[in-house]
Amino acid sequence: MYAVVRIRGDVNVRPDIRDTLKMLRLHSVNHCAVIEETAHYKGMVRKAKDYVAWGIVDAEALTNLLSLRGRIEGGETLTQEYMDEYELGSVSDFAKKVCSGDAKLSDIPKLKPVFRLHPPRKGHKGIKKTVVEGGELGFHEDISALLKKMR
Repeated sequence: MYAVVRIRGDVNVRPDIRDTLKMLRLHSVNHCAVIEETAHYKGMVRKAKDYVAWGIVDAEALTNLLSLRGRIEGGETLTQEYMDEYELGSVSDFAKKVCSGDAKLSDIPKLKPVFRLHPPRKGHKGIKKTVVEGGELGFHEDISALLKKMR
């Protein structure tokens, strides 16, 4: 599973890249989507590489995303009681199943597919440079560090 975080805004974005960001459900800055590792999604992420940061998400980071930023339709927080109501187990167990491929995030009824994150604590390293150049854009070996800063 990939976690994709939108870093840059809409100004002067080519229409085809704007459409790709909409298909990834990244409508605003600091939105995060968790997507599968398929060839289609990889192509979409590569097309939007100058506007997003992405990386392979681990179970611990996904647990934090679900528990802190997971929202149900109506704006309510995803709680353990809600998970128990649908017999999905604990949030951490469900995150492990999602990372291993045994479950999908859509198995949680009415879960919003986008996580709205805070701006990162202590700021971004740079939103116009790639990770290799010392910025935030592009593929992160450890996306959980960025997600933790934006919790």
